[in-house]
Amino acid sequence: MDITQFLKSKFPEADISFDGEDCNSKVLIVSKKFEGLNSLQRHKLVLGELKDHFQSGELHALSLRTKSPSEMQ
Repeated sequence: MDITQFLKSKFPEADISFDGEDCNSKVLIVSKKFEGLNSLQRHKLVLGELKDHFQSGELHALSLRTKSPSEMQ
């Protein structure tokens, strides 16, 4: 699975960068959808989209960094 493309389909306006592989996978997502949400709410939003991939075993570990555009300035 191309995680960047999958997440881009779920967060089309987001800037997404992916680094690593397997257990060392790290993703940074900068999205307007994260404005006003705390870190836990943001992670739940992203992990909810990836739920089926974790349940199937296709993904088993992922380090998430979620930011709003205003946090990147």
